[in-house]
Amino acid sequence: MSTNSTLRFSSRELRDLLFAWVALGLAFAIFFAGGGQRAVATVLSGGVVGPLLVSLLTAGVGFLLHELAHKVVAVRFGQVAEFRADYGMLFLAIMSALVGFIFAAPGAVYHRGRLTERQHGLIALAGPVTNLLLAAVFLPLVVGGVVVGSEFLTFLGSRGLLINLFLAAFNMLPFGSLDGKTVFGWSKTVFLAVFALSVVLTAGAFVSGLGF
Repeated sequence: MSTNSTLRFSSRELRDLLFAWVALGLAFAIFFAGGGQRAVATVLSGGVVGPLLVSLLTAGVGFLLHELAHKVVAVRFGQVAEFRADYGMLFLAIMSALVGFIFAAPGAVYHRGRLTERQHGLIALAGPVTNLLLAAVFLPLVVGGVVVGSEFLTFLGSRGLLINLFLAAFNMLPFGSLDGKTVFGWSKTVFLAVFALSVVLTAGAFVSGLGF
C-alpha cells in the first residue's frame, strides 16, 4: 500500500472531469427541457444558457463532488486513485436525454493498492453521502429564494436538492458496479440506514414537486 496521501490530479484526469461535467450538465438540461423537440426548441429560442447553467451547478457539481469524494477517501487510505471518464456512456447519457429519459454512468474513480473490506466500503459510501450533504446545502437556497422572492434561487435550490437526493439513492442500489453493492458487502446495517434515508428523502422531494 502506498503511504503517499497527497491529493494530486493528472492533466488527463482534469480533462476527463471537465468533459464529464459539461456532458452531464448538457444531458440533464436536455432531459429537464423535455428531450427531443422541446430541447431543440429551447436551443432555437435562445433560452439554453439558463437551463444549462442550472444543470452544471446542480447535476454537474453533484457528479463532480461525488467522484472527488471517492478519490479523497481512497487517497486517505493510501491508494493511487484517478477518475476516468467513460466517453461512450457520456454519449449515451446525452442520447437518452434526447428521447426523454436519463441514463448517466459518466465514469469512475479507479484506485490500486491493498484495502480492507471496511475501507472499500467507506470509499464507496463517500459518494452517496456527499450527495446527501449537497442536498442539505441546496435546501437553504430553496428557503432563501422563497423568502426574498427569487424564482431563480428557489428553482436552483430545488433542482439541486432533487438531483443530489436522486444521485444518492440511485448510487446506493446494491447492484452491478454501483456504490450500494460495495457498501452492502461491507456492512448491511450502514447500507440499510443510508439507502433508506436516500430513498425516503428522494420520494418526498418527488412528491412535493421539487425541481420541476
